[in-house]
Amino acid sequence: MGIQENYTFSAWKWLGFVSAVWVQTISGNNYTFSNYSDAIKTLMNLTQLQLNNLSVAKDVGKAFGLLAGLASDRFPTPVILLIGAIEGFIGYGAQWLVVSQRIQPLSYWQMCIFMCMGGNSTTWMNTAVLVTCIRNFRRNRGPVSGILKGYVGLSTAIFTDLCSALFSDDPAKFLIMLAVIPFAVCLSAIFFLREIPQTTSVAAEKEETRYFAIFNSVAIVVAVYLLAYDLIGSSNQAIQLVFAVILLILLASPLAVPVYSFINSWRLVGFEADTERQEPLLKEETTSTTAEVVSKQTEISAAAATATVVEKTRPVIGDEHTIMEAMQTLDFWVLFVSFLCGVGTGMAVMNNMAQIGLALGHADVSMFISLTSIWGFFGRIISGSVSEYFLKKAGTPRPLWNAASQILMAVGFLLMALAVPGCLYIGSIVVGLCYGVRLAVTVPVASELFGLKYYGLLYNILILNLPIGSFLFSGLLAGYLYDAQAIPTPGGGNTCVGAHCYGLVFVVMAIASVVGFGLDVFLAVRTKNVYTKIFNSRKPKKSSTASK
Repeated sequence: MGIQENYTFSAWKWLGFVSAVWVQTISGNNYTFSNYSDAIKTLMNLTQLQLNNLSVAKDVGKAFGLLAGLASDRFPTPVILLIGAIEGFIGYGAQWLVVSQRIQPLSYWQMCIFMCMGGNSTTWMNTAVLVTCIRNFRRNRGPVSGILKGYVGLSTAIFTDLCSALFSDDPAKFLIMLAVIPFAVCLSAIFFLREIPQTTSVAAEKEETRYFAIFNSVAIVVAVYLLAYDLIGSSNQAIQLVFAVILLILLASPLAVPVYSFINSWRLVGFEADTERQEPLLKEETTSTTAEVVSKQTEISAAAATATVVEKTRPVIGDEHTIMEAMQTLDFWVLFVSFLCGVGTGMAVMNNMAQIGLALGHADVSMFISLTSIWGFFGRIISGSVSEYFLKKAGTPRPLWNAASQILMAVGFLLMALAVPGCLYIGSIVVGLCYGVRLAVTVPVASELFGLKYYGLLYNILILNLPIGSFLFSGLLAGYLYDAQAIPTPGGGNTCVGAHCYGLVFVVMAIASVVGFGLDVFLAVRTKNVYTKIFNSRKPKKSSTASK
């Protein structure tokens, strides 16, 4: 029953991962504000500063993700998902009632509350998904983070393109999609997403590598398909309907992996008996080796016990940390501030994309929103797999990839500040790509430096950078500087057209990106030993496998 049970667990693990992919596909709704922000601004007669503060309220919801982090250590995954589903349904549902004018516009503070609820709902979804999957696939944290965060990046493009194809970019219908679809998907995932007992065999590791390659390939096909639709476009209703159907089929296709795994598990019933008959021979061959290993482990344990008696020290970077132990390290705060520089500036662009586009002479900004989303996907999925590859091959510290993204983002901001021809196309791609790298790489970095025991809460402490960054770069910086340049409009709002509207904003954000670059390089140097240790820990298994 042993091998059969292991493969059954494996099949359920992959089914849970597919459920996680679907949850992440709809949990990027927090990045879609630009799709309906102009409707809210017009309906409520808001200034840009007031509108930006609404987007900050949305991002402040992520600050309450600490509750999701605490709950993830005490409640099972289905409970965490259910809370996120209900909260999102209420938060986005109320916004839909306002934008569709089914009720009178709510007061400003009431809108802030519902914005906050919508933003907070994603923290429950993301926490449930990331914590569970990182624990289920401990030896492939990079690909797990890249794929899951990649689908979050695609989420905006998926919602935007589906709404464009089916509902002609109607902001009210867009909001009802944000309320209903995530609710339905999370209710479905409740039945499949959970922690699965670990398998550490060579065969299981090879299986993970093979299946993750399939998930990567499918995700890239989805991204290219969305990008092609955005570039080609079509106003033909039949073509738009075909696009939507094919997109849904592509999103459902990863289900083939757990289906195959389930079928494969049932074919292994006879194999177990053969394995059990061979076990006496295997035991006889490995007796001496086992004795040597036990002897070495005894020596190591004795040495560790002696060290513990002599002095009780704090855990070193790379060991399991409590939250307080992690927050007392310099490495944690370097990671925290560098993360702020990356995601805060990225969110400022995404939250203000509608107004940036109008300022630079683009009446329709849906293209730029989709470009940011799709290239955010490429940044996440590529950086997750590439950082894992170089870690396994050469022990390359993951923070170096964050450093590379920061310097590239600085270049993108400078191009937009100069308002060179086509700068918004280039800027959308660069910001999306680098923002995606930052999110995908930071997730495994935190687990590798501080452990998985309290990872749910640790992840949500780092995610505090989203509301903080949104407030600093979007609410204060972009809001004040835009309003200083804007011309009042009848009814209480304002507008600004020209490169000067956001020029200084982009320069300041370029400087912040350079600061983030320096911090990431510093962290890479400080944690080089951790990644060397991870690299060396995987060498013996590979060499022993090769000798066989």
